[in-house]
Amino acid sequence: MRKVHESLAADGKAVTLEFVPNDDRVSPPGEALFALVMLAATPAGDAYTFAELKKMCEEAGFTQNQHVPLPPTPQHLVISTK
Repeated sequence: MRKVHESLAADGKAVTLEFVPNDDRVSPPGEALFALVMLAATPAGDAYTFAELKKMCEEAGFTQNQHVPLPPTPQHLVISTK
């Protein structure tokens, strides 16, 4: 994310498409299932909550992060502004 941040113009945005479970990590069902599959099928896989993704983006220098669910799919956008 730091490289993305550095490559953007002053008012640039990065858009991340992710499966974002709730903070309880077991809901909603689609996002929780994706987290379980990642945990079972990869050495260190997981799905990150919005709070975790926001922290990653802020550590890379992004100042605004918006969470946009994309129903009816289990996918979500995280829109991060430089």
